[in-house]
Amino acid sequence: MSERQSYHVMPATDRVPVEVAVGVLIERDAQGREGRFLLTSRPQGKVYAGHWEFPGGKLEAGETVAQALHRELHEELGIDIGSAHPWQVEVMDYPHARVRLNFCKVYEWSGEFEMREAQQMAWQTLPVQVAPVLPGTIPVLRWLAAERGHEGATHQVPAEN
Repeated sequence: MSERQSYHVMPATDRVPVEVAVGVLIERDAQGREGRFLLTSRPQGKVYAGHWEFPGGKLEAGETVAQALHRELHEELGIDIGSAHPWQVEVMDYPHARVRLNFCKVYEWSGEFEMREAQQMAWQTLPVQVAPVLPGTIPVLRWLAAERGHEGATHQVPAEN
């Protein structure tokens, strides 16, 4: 698998991006083909509460992306992951923060899923059935669609009021 990096062109800003490790947990079938992927909801009390995203969190001082991902997924989901395969990087400008999302594919984990922040989890395929999705999740859905030859919508778009 080749590693690609994609950078979203952002307007000039003096905000330094916060480094975030994000896990794209993917099930594989007996032939090794990628199947369902895991999305979790943002917990109450956090920015974008109720929006669906790929799980992960901020890097702590001195941590690598892989180390942060191992720690965050254990803290949030109660699982221990195997290798984190660097995949894509996307910079997102949200009103509350500018973040550099370091997406890693994860195919192996152990332990029982525990939603330790009272969030929800859902195994999904394209198009995802949960809504709304966090803006930083949309590029990932597009990358997965491109890899899988999926045409059409990747997610539900909220109706305008």
